[in-house]
Amino acid sequence: MGATVTVGNRKVGPGQPAYIIAEIGLNHNGDLDIAKQLIDAAQAAGCDAVKFQKRTPEICVPAEQQNIPRETPWGTMSYLEYRHRVEFGFDEYRAIDAYCREQRMHWFASCWDIPSVDFLEQFSPVCYKIASASVTDDALLERHHATGRPIILSSGMSTMDEVRHAASLLDPDNLMLTHCTSTYPCPPEELNLRMIETLHRDFDCPIGYSGHEVGLQTTLAAAVLGATIIERHITLDRTMWGSDQAASVEPHGFARLVRDIRVIERALGDGLKRVYESEIPIRQKLRRV
Repeated sequence: MGATVTVGNRKVGPGQPAYIIAEIGLNHNGDLDIAKQLIDAAQAAGCDAVKFQKRTPEICVPAEQQNIPRETPWGTMSYLEYRHRVEFGFDEYRAIDAYCREQRMHWFASCWDIPSVDFLEQFSPVCYKIASASVTDDALLERHHATGRPIILSSGMSTMDEVRHAASLLDPDNLMLTHCTSTYPCPPEELNLRMIETLHRDFDCPIGYSGHEVGLQTTLAAAVLGATIIERHITLDRTMWGSDQAASVEPHGFARLVRDIRVIERALGDGLKRVYESEIPIRQKLRRV
């Protein structure tokens, strides 16, 4: 059937319900109240986890970009100041940790630099996500591996050789891999959903899908193709300010997405042909020979 990985109290992989992640990312715009509203929306939709992004701005923003002026809802500021403005610190993550524990909601983050991994370790997250942008950062992957926690490796903007190399630096027993195309929003013709099947053939670990498209149909198709992890960005309103909002799903859409994935899982069955009890009266009525 294939390998499974235990994330918190959940087994993830073939034969298990899809592990559904609401990617909050930076859609909170640096506002803890918005983050809590997004956690509430993910909980109401039936998601298994919410995910954030954690960066050390001085490390992640190239020096030549740090002083570029940026127009923001809080006025004009340098790009570095803006990155600090939307970045949560210890107090916010302590509040998020407590809030998610109250709701029995898993939470974790994609860490874009080594100090961010060290920071998140204070909260003992159930797992980590390696962002597509970090697939070739060997030192960062090795720091994640050293935590001993389950890792979800995203494959966007990467060649198969890069994905294989990144996977080789991680614990195969704690590895999960998601197919992804890093375009925001992504047109359907670039989603390449059959890569889910390719990854299933090439890697003995849970395979998932991280989507940045508009709409829900193609994410549901990913579930049909066997994605055992489903991740989409969540937002309160797609017209809100922020680079990821347009490729995100609003709360009512997320609720439909989770509902329909669970229906698909029940409908897929086990592939064994049988005559169901409900068919027997029809069989007796309609069969002539």
